[in-house]
Amino acid sequence: MKNHRASLLYAVMKIVESLANATMFTTYAIYYVAELRLSPFELLLVGTALEATVLLFEGITGVVADTYGRRLSVLSGVFALGAGFVLQGLVPWLDSPAPAVPALAWILVSQVVCGIGYTLISGAETAWIVDEAGEADVGRLFMRVKRLSLIATLAGIALSVGLSTVAPNVPYVVGGLLYAGLGFFLVARMTETNFVPAERVAGASPFRDMKTTWLTGVNAVRHRPVLIAIVVVTLFGGAASEGYDRLWEAHMIGGIGFPDGVPLSMAAWFGVISVLVTVLSLIAVRIAERRLDMDNTRHIVTSMFVLTGLRIAAIASFALSPGFAWAFGSVLALGVIRSLSGPIYDTWLNQNIESKVRATVLSMMGQSDALGQTAGGPLVGLVGSRYSVRASLLAAAALLSPLLIVFGRVLRKRK
Repeated sequence: MKNHRASLLYAVMKIVESLANATMFTTYAIYYVAELRLSPFELLLVGTALEATVLLFEGITGVVADTYGRRLSVLSGVFALGAGFVLQGLVPWLDSPAPAVPALAWILVSQVVCGIGYTLISGAETAWIVDEAGEADVGRLFMRVKRLSLIATLAGIALSVGLSTVAPNVPYVVGGLLYAGLGFFLVARMTETNFVPAERVAGASPFRDMKTTWLTGVNAVRHRPVLIAIVVVTLFGGAASEGYDRLWEAHMIGGIGFPDGVPLSMAAWFGVISVLVTVLSLIAVRIAERRLDMDNTRHIVTSMFVLTGLRIAAIASFALSPGFAWAFGSVLALGVIRSLSGPIYDTWLNQNIESKVRATVLSMMGQSDALGQTAGGPLVGLVGSRYSVRASLLAAAALLSPLLIVFGRVLRKRK
């Protein structure tokens, strides 16, 4: 591996991010649904605000990372996320006792701040580690770091459940502070040794330099059919994930319900689900790490094809669940599928991008995902408003079906 120190630093980054995310998001449904009393439409509106921000800024921040440095972009993003998450956690206190600004408005503002943070990190973080560690080793690194991140997730789940018993908003405050702490750590430790900035024209304005980098990235996508296929995959994957991610907890709370005979609180139930998903994902990722050849593109694409089919089946199974046990099993299966899909998709993507425009192209993929989520979220929400949450979840599953065609075509071309 080209840079062992960079690989260790990347592992620390992902571990802290996973710890913070699990701390915030394990019990976020209790905060949003039970504490702030957001309706299904408002939940999707929150998601749309986040993804619209990502859609607007993703391309810009990717170009900045390729033009001026990935380190600067990552640091800015980590601090922005810390600020946005802390703001979300402070909403009940800002909203009391006589709110001048509604809670939903504060949440939407925080989503914009977080959206900018996500765009600053998304392409730059991966571009940085691929250049520092080397493309040949990055697939195995992604799998190994995913496993370590899942262990951190277990700690975050326990922390989330414990903190939510103090107050439902406290996990967000603590998660935001963890991101801020990571930012200060990276300021002291993160270096950038293999970054080659895009060529700049003498006397040209920064905006012209960024435009040149962006157009280079666009041409890289246009002239590589596999990158066009990845754009389609990302677009439809984003459209499907927005509907499921924003509604599955609401469906568990209002549509399925939890067993009366088991003395567990709502927070504890979500903690149990998260723990089981994480433990099962650890086992699955470890098996994949040993048996899947991450340097073999055909193996990677075949895995994505199979995992996409299983993901469609799991979402549909959850939507049609007749009771808690069925829904519980479907949620666990889907969590494991998504944990496996992440590092495999990242490897497939980075194997097909040139270093000089890596952050730009990765940001374009993030933009495609945001476009899918921005368009797919309201569509899925409309189905739910007209029919039911179950219908929304089935619509989310249907949005994934074109990906089977895309992966099938890529596999036929690989032959």
